[in-house]
Amino acid sequence: MKIQFYRRVFFSFFFLLSLFFLIQSLSFYLLKKPFVQSSLLAILVISPLSYFFFKFIIQPIKALTHRIITINFKKESRGKWGDEFEIILKSIEEMRIELQRRIEEISREKDYLHNLLDGLTEGILIVDARGRIRKTNHAFREFFSLSQRVENRPLLEVIRNVELEKTFQEVLKTGRPETLEISIPLPGKKIFEVNMVRIYSRLEENPGEEETSSSVLAVFHDITRLKELEKVRQDFVANVSHELRTPLATIKGYAETLLEGALKEEVAHQFVQVIKKHSDRLEKIVDDLLMISKIESQEFQWKKEVLSISELIEEALELLKDSFEKKNMRVSLTPIPTDLQIYGDRKYLEQVLFNLLDNAIKYGREDGMVSISVTEKDQKEVEVSITDDGIGIPGEDLPRIFERFYRVDKGRSRELGGTGLGLSIVKHIIQAHGGRVWAESVSGKGSTFHFTLPIINLN
Repeated sequence: MKIQFYRRVFFSFFFLLSLFFLIQSLSFYLLKKPFVQSSLLAILVISPLSYFFFKFIIQPIKALTHRIITINFKKESRGKWGDEFEIILKSIEEMRIELQRRIEEISREKDYLHNLLDGLTEGILIVDARGRIRKTNHAFREFFSLSQRVENRPLLEVIRNVELEKTFQEVLKTGRPETLEISIPLPGKKIFEVNMVRIYSRLEENPGEEETSSSVLAVFHDITRLKELEKVRQDFVANVSHELRTPLATIKGYAETLLEGALKEEVAHQFVQVIKKHSDRLEKIVDDLLMISKIESQEFQWKKEVLSISELIEEALELLKDSFEKKNMRVSLTPIPTDLQIYGDRKYLEQVLFNLLDNAIKYGREDGMVSISVTEKDQKEVEVSITDDGIGIPGEDLPRIFERFYRVDKGRSRELGGTGLGLSIVKHIIQAHGGRVWAESVSGKGSTFHFTLPIINLN
């Protein structure tokens, strides 16, 4: 039977008090005991009963306390302690469910924000008013090759850049957003654009001091690649201007000389030949630039087909037969399996072989040799290597030889009729076919150019 708690207390108190007076009265009137002795006797008799009644009263409180401590609210535990405890238990359970729901919601939000920050490609850094790091994301730690735990370390200790520290202090003081560009001498120079803004956040370490504190949020954008591309663009503009200016100046000079009266002289024919030569050079530069632009265009359609690598090499050698004979150069060609097939655009792959072989002839020695080898790599790609025994390429120039208009020996390159775009065209064609291209060289001992192409397995 369900008994309300206050009724338990009232019943127990009333029963013990009645029993006390009954025992005291019997002892005083019947046994003729003094009042004090009668009272002591009554207390002595009801003490054990008081203990059991106290357990009877306190049982629901102990059980409820146990449920609260162990967070155990089962439906079967309700309905046997009285209405008051059932109401308390129900309220506490509702509070627990709501609190658990909110904790789970906050935990989900925290995980979401954590994953969001770590998913960003920009580096995120939060620094508090003391100049200590509060939060970083994965991209930031990757940028600076940091360990997982950098929190609570001073900013200047992690990133040794005085300009960054100075801007941080300025943003913290004025509250104005700032943007700066910093260069970090990491393994390989890195350039970052940093956007800083002041934010407010709750203190966690010293919550008793102030509720909120100023912090600075910094977003690091890695613009190293953009700066490299900007430099390439600037170099390209400067180089193409220089390459076009030279033949244009020559054409203009000779044309003006002819207009001033040289048309009737014997040298007129020679002047016209020079003008034609430099006009042809200009046309070749423009054609090569248009070819690169076409290859880079996403709308460009390759006419790919199954090709035999041995046939492509033989056709390229046939086109350059006269050039080899003119310099009395020999060709060494390793045997190539006839079933070694690739998938590509015949016209442009022939252009690749033509450019590389033409370079080998131009920069090779008189009476020298050009070696061609073809190797199958893991039944996935074919590697073609073309080696000459010429002047070679200095080590500092090797990383840049595939750039547009980059020349190792500018004077000799123009003298041999090159536009400075041949290797750039090779790189673009090979990369568009899913391959790689690179060069190896020892200055004074010749160069080797390698490129790879995916192969087709017909088995």
